[in-house]
Amino acid sequence: MSAQTIQLDLACVEKLLDKLSTDNVFRKLFKKSPLDALISIGCKPPEGCPVPPCLIVHKIAPKEEIVRALQELRAYLTSHASQTNPHCFEAGKILGTIGKK
Repeated sequence: MSAQTIQLDLACVEKLLDKLSTDNVFRKLFKKSPLDALISIGCKPPEGCPVPPCLIVHKIAPKEEIVRALQELRAYLTSHASQTNPHCFEAGKILGTIGKK
């Protein structure tokens, strides 16, 4: 992992997945600004660190799609692979992006 990316710890991943799968207000914030969304749940990345590419989406996956992939997302987001493969919250692309079919 380079100094230009962050890896989310398990506690942040759990909070993120919970909010993305249940909270419409959080989902809107996440779509607008993933960094602000992370900060709102207490997951502040190091100063000057960019948002991990896997958190940037054009069309956020429905809550149901995230729920179906919770286990895979949890494993993926806490691995180094999440720093090199973007779009893991993109609608219709979650399992394909993280290598599960």
